Amino acid sequence: MHHPLSSLIDQIVQNAEKRGDFDDLPGAGKPLAHLDDPQNAVLNRMMQEADAKSPVVILRQQILASQERLKTLSDEKTRKTEMLLLSELHTKLSIEMEAFRKYG
Repeated sequence: MHHPLSSLIDQIVQNAEKRGDFDDLPGAGKPLAHLDDPQNAVLNRMMQEADAKSPVVILRQQILASQERLKTLSDEKTRKTEMLLLSELHTKLSIEMEAFRKYG
């Protein structure tokens, strides 16, 4: 289907090409990268460039750190506190994973 702005967009692109606005762009002349998830490509790229991480990744990192701390603790009270934290992190991870399975 023809969009009403197609001819205007084509004209703008042609003018930019004539001015050389597209010269020396990074990746010029190379094929576009394969997109595994085209619907979320922009969001994924923004997250990657901002070094953003999903809640699941963050929770897994926190769980690993908590497990390592737990290995070094000998005081009973401190161990129980760390075990409680670890349990809460596992619960949060389970909730995040379930939400992802249900809602994507």
